[in-house]
Amino acid sequence: MTTNSFLHFLKLCPASSRTFPPLCLQQGTKRNRASAQTRRSCVCGTPGPAMAGPRIGAGERGGRLRGHLSAATLLTLLSALLTCCVRCAHCAKPSNIVLIVADDQDVQLGGMTPMKKTKALIGDAGATFVNAFTVTPLCCPSRSSILTGWYPHNHGVRNNSLPGNCSSPLWQKGPEANAFPVYLNKHKYQTFFAGKYLNQYGKKEAGDVGHVPPGWDQWFALVGNSQYYNYTLSANGKEEKHGDSYETDYLTDLITNRSLRFLDDRSPQHPFFLMLCPPAPHSPWTAAPQYQKEFVDVKAPRDGSFDKPGKDKHWLLRQPVNPMPNSSITYLDNAYRKRWQTLLSVDDMVEMLVKKLESIKELNNTYIFYTSDNGYHTGQFSLPIDKRQLYEFDIRIPLMVRGPGIKPNQTLQAPVLHIDLAPTILDISGINVSSVNVDGQSFLSQMAPSLRNGTTRPFFLVEYSGEGNPTTDPACPRLGPGLSQCFPDCVCEDAYNNTYACVRTLNSKHNLQYCEFADTEVRHSSDHCRILVVCVCVCVCDSFSDDTTVSSLCLQSFVEVYNLTSDPHQLENILKKVDPSVLQVMNQRLIKLQSCVGDSCRDVK
Repeated sequence: MTTNSFLHFLKLCPASSRTFPPLCLQQGTKRNRASAQTRRSCVCGTPGPAMAGPRIGAGERGGRLRGHLSAATLLTLLSALLTCCVRCAHCAKPSNIVLIVADDQDVQLGGMTPMKKTKALIGDAGATFVNAFTVTPLCCPSRSSILTGWYPHNHGVRNNSLPGNCSSPLWQKGPEANAFPVYLNKHKYQTFFAGKYLNQYGKKEAGDVGHVPPGWDQWFALVGNSQYYNYTLSANGKEEKHGDSYETDYLTDLITNRSLRFLDDRSPQHPFFLMLCPPAPHSPWTAAPQYQKEFVDVKAPRDGSFDKPGKDKHWLLRQPVNPMPNSSITYLDNAYRKRWQTLLSVDDMVEMLVKKLESIKELNNTYIFYTSDNGYHTGQFSLPIDKRQLYEFDIRIPLMVRGPGIKPNQTLQAPVLHIDLAPTILDISGINVSSVNVDGQSFLSQMAPSLRNGTTRPFFLVEYSGEGNPTTDPACPRLGPGLSQCFPDCVCEDAYNNTYACVRTLNSKHNLQYCEFADTEVRHSSDHCRILVVCVCVCVCDSFSDDTTVSSLCLQSFVEVYNLTSDPHQLENILKKVDPSVLQVMNQRLIKLQSCVGDSCRDVK
């Protein structure tokens, strides 16, 4: 082939087909992702590991090649060009990705109601997942699952404390070094983080502000838990203190402004990834000045399980006073209203971000994810405010995504988990997810079936490790040790033995939840003790006597079972009504999920 004939062929290869980005499916495969090496080799005219010779850049197209090309070189170039033209007719550069993670935003109790802009700009413009779940309803373990794609039993973060492995040296040496931003950064993504990272981040015992996790080019992380004013940031490893000026310090706005600056300063030659973690709507619920008078008449919803007794539930749900005193109701209504007020600044963040992406002509090539680390409750089962429980209000989360290949106004029913975010983001970036150790699975095929084929899961694991104080809370001396989060009116939201694991089944036929607590309760009955042979903790029956009676005593792991089709608010624990064979199946699934790693978390039957 002569140089002139080669150039003639090059003109026939359309410009749109001269790149090989991550979302191109290779012919003859259902789900074959182009690796970074293949992608570099398949940029038409660009030499790579599988393609040697002179570079034909944008400025040289249609121009003269210097010197003669050997027949072998021309044949190699021709082969690569044919591959590009056949495979990449609809390809563009790798897509950008933005992940926004709110703090404690529920979806079950109306948490998305104040966010009209976000619903319009992300949900209406893309897909809304109505069955999205956290795998653990607490900040640090949940965020650790988002970053790694692992269940808590694999990343080892049990709670929000350093002894519970939150941002501990052990976390930093292991799971953090394998978090998905590390992979993105290695694949030339420009990475930016701003906001709350992990609850113990920046503490002296956790490496102080100088610790910048691997994988981040720009790093503006909050030291400790959520605040709106008077906080410290790690600004690329340097301490940055902030005061109480709205114009310069309000954290949600600061995150917005610095992300916009990053987009202005980025290199347009490479894709970018932003992870934005505002404090809202976490306590102390400090709204921006312009929003502090919004929703003055709003109260927490009174339907469902609001102020219902925790009958037949774990003892922690049976200890609140029912009905709640007026002081608790006033407290939770005020919290509910202020939470909504703080979210209006997050709504502004989404609007400004979308406008910026549009102005720099990147909106159509950017995936935007919006979610929260866990849900929340305000008065359900007479628990005033918090998370940490196994019920729908605490484990369901908002999740909306827009981006290339996602049709607008989609409402998707298949269950999606926090551990699925990492593999989905890696899938979008072009990384071969099968080569990465994750427990979750990509849900790109659900929201963009034209780009991927895939399957959905019929059931999944939710797990939580209870947290308590070794000593009695001075404000609530009658309660004794082992409890925590006791507010208001000494109603405790957590305890050491509030440790549980649940298998949640959700498909077209079943909507069930089966949970086992690492707790033993003593039950007395006038008739026989019902032995649950399916329990992972064997039920042991014996007899005992006192001066007046002889009763049966049954010790077993406490179990809660709910049919959410007939009982969406989980008012009735149906353990004693369920066929034992069904309990056995659910128990066996739970056992397998609690010990799963990687592929085995997705292959449980």
